Parts: sequence; C-alpha cells; structure tokens
Amino acid sequence: MSVVFALATPPAKSAICVFRVTGDGCHKVLKKIFSRDLFDPNRFYVGSLKNKKKTIDRVGLVVFKGPKSYTGEDSFEIHAHGGLAVMSEIVNLFNSLGFEEAAAGEFTKRAFLNNKITLNEAEAVSDLIESTDSRGVVLSNNALFGELSKKISFFAKCVDDIRVRVEGEIDFSDEGNDYFDGGLVKSLHLLVVDFELFVGSCINNKVSKEKNNVVLVGPVNSGKSSTFNRLLGFERSIVSSSPGTTRDMISSELFYESSSFNVVDTAGIRETFDSVEKRGIGFSISEIDRSDLVLGVFEKGDVGPLGYFKDLCSKNKKNFISIQNKIDLESADKDSFDCYISAKTGEGFDVLIKLIGDSFKDKVKKEDYKFLIRGRHEKLFKLVVDDLKSAKDGLKAGESLELVAEDLKNARSHLDEVVGVKFSDSLLGDIFESFCIGK
Repeated sequence: MSVVFALATPPAKSAICVFRVTGDGCHKVLKKIFSRDLFDPNRFYVGSLKNKKKTIDRVGLVVFKGPKSYTGEDSFEIHAHGGLAVMSEIVNLFNSLGFEEAAAGEFTKRAFLNNKITLNEAEAVSDLIESTDSRGVVLSNNALFGELSKKISFFAKCVDDIRVRVEGEIDFSDEGNDYFDGGLVKSLHLLVVDFELFVGSCINNKVSKEKNNVVLVGPVNSGKSSTFNRLLGFERSIVSSSPGTTRDMISSELFYESSSFNVVDTAGIRETFDSVEKRGIGFSISEIDRSDLVLGVFEKGDVGPLGYFKDLCSKNKKNFISIQNKIDLESADKDSFDCYISAKTGEGFDVLIKLIGDSFKDKVKKEDYKFLIRGRHEKLFKLVVDDLKSAKDGLKAGESLELVAEDLKNARSHLDEVVGVKFSDSLLGDIFESFCIGK
C-alpha cells in the first residue's frame, strides 16, 4: 500500500498539531527532513523539520516500526506548533515527497486489513470518538479492546463443537461411532439461550446516541430565551423585551451528570398577524410532538397559557415541567408551578436541572448493557439466532441432518461477518467513510 498522511488534529489554530504518516518505506524520508540518520522506534525525538534547507518548525517525532504500530506498517507522527501556516508547510512537504493524503478512516482500515484489529473493533474506534457520555465510552471500549470479539469467538467455537457432532453423525454413523445423542438437542438449546442473553446485553449505537430532546415553550416575553441561555451557560438565543423575538427554533446541547440533552428554544405563543411569526409558532407546537420533555416558562399571572400547555402535553402524552420565571421581580406562586427560577440571577436553576435529569431516569439505561453494537451487528445476530433455532427445531423434528448442518454453517458464517473474517469492499467503504480524517 502507498504511503499516506493526514492531519490527526483539527485544522484550526491550537497549541500543537499532529500529523500521522503510514506505509511501508515511509521511514526512508526521515533523514531527508531531519538532521540525523538513525531513528529508533518507540522513542520521542525533538528536532528541526526541514523542507530542503528551509526549517519549517522545531517538532516532536515518534517513529513506529511495523508490525508493532497501529496500522501494522512502518509509520511516524510529527507533533508541531498548531499554526495554520505551519500545517500548510508540512502538507506541502509531504506532497513534495510523494505521499498521498489519507482518506477518512484510512489508518484504522489498514489496521484491520493488516490483522491488527477485527472489523467490529475498527467500528468501535468511531463509536468511541462519537461517544457523548461516560457510559458510551465504557461500552465502546468493551468492543474496542477485544471483549466483544472474545464473546463472538466463544460462540463461534460453541457452534463449531455442535457442527462436529452433527457432521460426524452424517459421515461416520455407519461405523458405529455415536455422535448424535439426546444431549445434542439440549446443548443446542442452551447455546440459543446463552446467545440470546448475550444479544440482550448489547445496545444499538443509534439508540445509545439518541439525545434526550428538551423543548422550551410558553407565551411571548416569559423569558424562554433567557432560560435557554442560562441553561447552556452562554448567550445562544437573542434576548429582548420585545414580544416575538424568537421566530424560529434554536437548539444546542446541554450536558448534565454525564448525560447529553438537546435543548430547543421555540417561538412564544400568542395571537399574531405576522405570517413569519405565525409560522414560527406553528413550528413550536409541532416540536412538542418530537420532544421527550417540555419545559413551560411562564410569569406568575400566566394561568391561561399554563393550562393550555398542560392540556397540549397531556394530549400528546409528553412529560411537562411548569416553570415560573422572574422570581426576582415577583413572589413564587407555590400552588401553580413545578419550579421557580430567575433567568436573570440564576436562582432556582440547580433545582430545574435536577428535575430535567430526573425526568429521564426511566429511559433506557446504558448501565444495563455491556456492549455497543451497530445495526449491521444487530441484523447478523438476529440471523444467528434464527439459524440456531432452525437447527434445534430440525433436530427435535428428526429432519435431515444435512439441513441441520447447513443451519449451523450459516450461523457460524454470520458470526464471521461480525468480526470481518468475511467482508466485501462495499462494506468497508460504508464503514470507514464515516470516520474522521487521520483516524
């Protein structure tokens, strides 16, 4: 494979930038761009990076010798100052040396093709990077560091053991060897039970990454945007005393106790003849249908709007928290609202954030799962279960052992697909195109 390079850190001004280079033969250029001839692997060097006689930067260099590298090939990393001009000069240098710019996921793809990691472990690299909470990190690491692969290998061996007994009966039954006994059905039944329990310990990454949608609603000028900004800790929405300021939805992320929430600020509800504002109000009402939790922000006297939103959320079976804002200006109405805050001073927001967190405690708990999987794995696991059950039913019904053996063979094949023993080029393309450049 050719020598490729990529910027592994964001292309923005920062303290440092890191370039990764991999490919057999890449070490040959080191003496051209550094003022030394020998570089021992697994050591950190500091020296001047040169393009011919021009010094680009004084950088750090780490050299890796294949196969003891991430990709399994000779590779190296350059740690330079994170200036945009420095990055540009290093890219120009690598291009002049004939290196190719790496595609998304190229380094991890090479690690898989060079048998450094299994395919599901390669996918876990992307899942780890995309994790939005601490439990997602743990679940991704369980797959990345081989625990999921070990489980799949274990079940593959169990299938093989049963196949040996079935195919032994097919091939050698006339020789008096007893491979097929009453324990075979029981062994297959226990394998189905164990595998289904394993599948139950897995959670699809799409479900895992689903954010809890929180929508702020209420009448105009009740302080929804101020509440939104205070929750997020910065001024994301425009705040104004003029009614109808927020005409479209604005969203951002909120993190609390290792959980991620998507918070949406919507237009205030009121009678209006402005067509643009009317459309924004329509969006606000429709956004309630897509929410997991609705926060209604009101002033003390907003009894009518409070009842309207309570009825609307009840009708749509949405969790609703009523909030009295502006308690710095007027006393709290303890009989009408669930929470009392001042978006101006921040009073009461500790209670509000806890109420938001508590509202999602009954949702899917990642603590109940051990492995993070993808839709691809989920489909293959279902096929494995179907094939194992078909084999068990065939044995119990006294069907042809050749058909039972075929079901077991298919189950084994699906497990091979999970770890990448079997794969297609199109599958690799689908998996790695979603990766970061430089990973």
